[in-house]
Amino acid sequence: MKRVLIFSLAYFPKHVGGAEVAIKEKTDRMRDIEFHMVTLRYDSTLPVVEQVGNVLVHRIGFTRPNPTMSDLKRFPLHLNKHFFQLLAAWKALRLHREYHYDATWAMMAHSCGVPAAVFKFFRPQVPFVLELQEGDPPEHIERLARPLWPLFSRAFTSADAIAVISNSLGRWAKRRGFKKEPVLVPNAVDTAHFSQDYPAAVLDETRDELGKRMGDIFLVTTSRLVHKNAVDDVIRALPLLPEHVRFVVFGIGPDEATLKALAARLGVASRVDFRGQAGHAELPRLLKACDIFIRASRSEGMGNSFVEAMAAGLPVIATQEGGIADLLFDAKRNPDRPTTGWAVDRDSPQQIAEAVKDMMNDSEKTRAVARTGKAMVAEKYDWDLVARKMRDEVFEPLFTKRG
Repeated sequence: MKRVLIFSLAYFPKHVGGAEVAIKEKTDRMRDIEFHMVTLRYDSTLPVVEQVGNVLVHRIGFTRPNPTMSDLKRFPLHLNKHFFQLLAAWKALRLHREYHYDATWAMMAHSCGVPAAVFKFFRPQVPFVLELQEGDPPEHIERLARPLWPLFSRAFTSADAIAVISNSLGRWAKRRGFKKEPVLVPNAVDTAHFSQDYPAAVLDETRDELGKRMGDIFLVTTSRLVHKNAVDDVIRALPLLPEHVRFVVFGIGPDEATLKALAARLGVASRVDFRGQAGHAELPRLLKACDIFIRASRSEGMGNSFVEAMAAGLPVIATQEGGIADLLFDAKRNPDRPTTGWAVDRDSPQQIAEAVKDMMNDSEKTRAVARTGKAMVAEKYDWDLVARKMRDEVFEPLFTKRG
């Protein structure tokens, strides 16, 4: 059995995001490969070594008991990401002497690409896979990487294969010096979970829970409340829309107070409902109780939230920034593709309002577009398909070449 070492800043059971979910979904389905991982511990109550699914996790770094997300930004835990750059490489080299890895896999270029590049320097015979899952603009990531720029650049130039979740990230890999063709391996969703049907009575109860009245149109987003996700643009669009159009926000983040103040200043505070974080189990039900999914992102690596909404059968409004352009096709902007949503320019509340009005005025077209989006997700964004592609098109060629 082949053995692969993963570099990841965090992993289950705590402090995980989309990239960590992607690792687990893929590794759980690639049972013919034995996966190990070097990651940060953060929480002193977690074991130093633990089997999590199909991954043997080796944890390093500064810890404290049961830290909150805020604690991760305070001393000494905030030092972890900096020390990880070299500590993870040192740990990996020690583990390699015991386990003799057949490949390494770095989850994202910034932070994890650096230790993987250091490992590759000392063990050049071990194939190195870099996976790009970044959601921030490449320019922002490159600014963060300046202190370790030569090693950051080496993460791209020394990789034997690069997997990307969007074509835009593939273009970034080429700009950063990767000479081969990146392999497009998008993230996916649990399509069965998000497309499940609910009894009408359950959805009626959910609408009551959300305060949805007869005739209301509910815009909904699932979003971390940060600038790049442009929740503010949807709030700015509300004064341009009828009073019965309201906005439900599922998510938390540092911009929450600013966004609430913006809604109050624009006189739409009563039409914006900040509901906090929604659990994965409840999310399909909550989405299906609403009418239109919207996130006018200023940047996006791919955007799993859009795929989840499409799987749930909701029509979608979004920009075509970054990886969104791979899955959201607009009737006017992409006439050669099946229409899967409504595209707007970034920073354009006026276009958001126009898109909502268009959907409200033509319910038959809106339902047809939603059906097309749902069918596309079932065909392309299922975890079984994605894991098979990662196995067959990324790892297998490296294993075969190595012999």
